[in-house]
Amino acid sequence: MFYTYILRSLSHPEQRYIGSTSDLKVRLAKHNAGAVPHTTKFKPWKIEAYFAFETQEKAADFEAYLKTGSGHAFAKRHF
Repeated sequence: MFYTYILRSLSHPEQRYIGSTSDLKVRLAKHNAGAVPHTTKFKPWKIEAYFAFETQEKAADFEAYLKTGSGHAFAKRHF
């Protein structure tokens, strides 16, 4: 399975991060360990929502959608 996820910063709750991975637990651990430069400043993180897909392509497509204006509005409205 492949996952698209939305993280929320525990130290700065207004900060969110959207990404995709094949191993959600390992990826969250990397974010919280400071191994991802984009998220280091706002750690620790918690998973706000995640979505499972059968293919990496579908997960990447949904990640790309969530990073658009309408995708941000969708995520803000529902999560």
